Amino acid sequence: MATRFDPFLEIDRLFGQVLGAERASATMPMDLYRSGDHYVLHVDLPGADPGTIDVNVEDRILTIRAQRSARTDQDVQWLAKERPAGTYARQLTLGRGLALDAVSATYADGVLTLTIPVAEDAKPRRIDVQHAGDVTQITAEADATT
Repeated sequence: MATRFDPFLEIDRLFGQVLGAERASATMPMDLYRSGDHYVLHVDLPGADPGTIDVNVEDRILTIRAQRSARTDQDVQWLAKERPAGTYARQLTLGRGLALDAVSATYADGVLTLTIPVAEDAKPRRIDVQHAGDVTQITAEADATT
């Protein structure tokens, strides 16, 4: 029986074993959904110091930054250290039609929640259709002095 060897898959598997726990915990998992006239974004930031959380929007790019400080206890023998420390950042490209000047943010229980309203001009609206028989026709007369 012949086996196929793919060196790229093997390298990815090795990196996954070496960096698996650190890579998985170094991300900012998020949920995003639309509720009525706004979008809601929940970002997990467990252990982040609330004073280090920075959210900004520039040219439709939403950037979220947060920092988790490392424990600096002296005379400690670590048995497991899987919680990474440092600065985390995530960027999202936002679509048009959002009221970026009205974004609100709250942080509770390790979860950052952003509420992004839909802009007024992007909200769906009903357009009344008139029947052709109900429309009065307007004619323009040519100006005789020209």
